[in-house]
Amino acid sequence: MDKKSLHTPFNTPQLKVCGMREPENIGALSALAPAFMGFIFWPQSKRFVSESLPEIPANIKKIGVVVNQSLLEILELIKLYSLQGIQLHGSESPADCETLKNTWKELNPASEQELILIKAFSVGEHFNFSVLEAYEPYCNYFLFDTKGKLPGGNGYGFSWDLLAPYPSSTPYFLSGGIGEQSSHKLAAFLKNPASKMCAVIDVNSTFEEPNLSKDIEALSRFKNALEQKFI
Repeated sequence: MDKKSLHTPFNTPQLKVCGMREPENIGALSALAPAFMGFIFWPQSKRFVSESLPEIPANIKKIGVVVNQSLLEILELIKLYSLQGIQLHGSESPADCETLKNTWKELNPASEQELILIKAFSVGEHFNFSVLEAYEPYCNYFLFDTKGKLPGGNGYGFSWDLLAPYPSSTPYFLSGGIGEQSSHKLAAFLKNPASKMCAVIDVNSTFEEPNLSKDIEALSRFKNALEQKFI
């Protein structure tokens, strides 16, 4: 598979808002038009999606977040919720990624779009970038999140300096406690060569209200600042 065909280039990092659940909140966010909207299908998550979802504009990619779920379960989620992509947030292997990618293609031979596949990695004080190589032929993106008690959504960041030696040609999502308070840090990061392959900024808990809905006004301010690279 041609690796270049997997990737969508962005001149400026785009926005993904994850952990969406309530139809009204999803509708309000749709008007803001983030590039990606994430829905969590890990039952242990407080943001777990257990009901039907409203339609969203086609220009917003609907991403399902799963953790060590079976191929059959993932394929059922894709069909049931009309997902354009899957974010693997567990210990899924390169072989799992290959199987998912190929099986989906076999089941959807007439589709002009491929399944977007995002493999998440937890980052602590160190990270071994060599593990990425085996995933590169199958993943459109990698995602780097903070290593913590949960597979994701821990609500705090890691040192982005660790991404300075990033060796891969696969673009990545940057995640982990990013919010409006991160503006100065993000401005500096986006001027740094380490951000060259950063395609998407992934946000979640820092924009949440007590009822777990997202603060649309705050997200609007953040999106506008991101589009201006926080200048």
